[in-house]
Amino acid sequence: MSKLTAIALNATLKPTGEEGSSTDLMIQLLKEKFAGHEVEFSETIRLADHDIKPGVTSDEGQGDAWPAIREKILAHDILIFGTPIWLGQMSSIAKRALERMDAFLGETDDEGRMPSYSKVAVAAIVGNEDGAHSISADLFQALNDTGWTIPAAAACYWVGEAMQSKDFKDFSKPPEKVDQTAGMVAGNAAHLARILKDTPYPGA
Repeated sequence: MSKLTAIALNATLKPTGEEGSSTDLMIQLLKEKFAGHEVEFSETIRLADHDIKPGVTSDEGQGDAWPAIREKILAHDILIFGTPIWLGQMSSIAKRALERMDAFLGETDDEGRMPSYSKVAVAAIVGNEDGAHSISADLFQALNDTGWTIPAAAACYWVGEAMQSKDFKDFSKPPEKVDQTAGMVAGNAAHLARILKDTPYPGA
């Protein structure tokens, strides 16, 4: 059985050291489920801690933190992309990360494969308003456009009651349905990533 590795991007707007992140907790839930499929999780990169320059290339010059982040995510088999819901949309930091992945379209190998080919991506979404389905649609389209493979049942999310104050981090344990969904996401992603690692896309 092939060894698989996973890494997460947390696109919360809160830098490390501020109040807890519900997005981190959703990522942690997926990490636990992936462990049951012998997937080694390396780290969560909190994007708000890094100076990711605007742009659509892989390196936007002096001080740009994206090249090192790019190198890390491409060294793994599975990407967990975590974002909160803000104004019914993914966070602005999440959008910036996707914009930087646009560079993959021009970085193909001799067979026309982007550097993200044969790698799997899933989503971790949390918020207190509707928007999880809309975000997953936009997020998965962008990730697929930039070469990532999306498995069946690839999004684990929680949305609270509209105009209320309870956050995902306020639960003592994940709601049963969220926990079940996390297990399905991890199982499907690990299964697909293992197939793609053993038999990568052939390219053109």
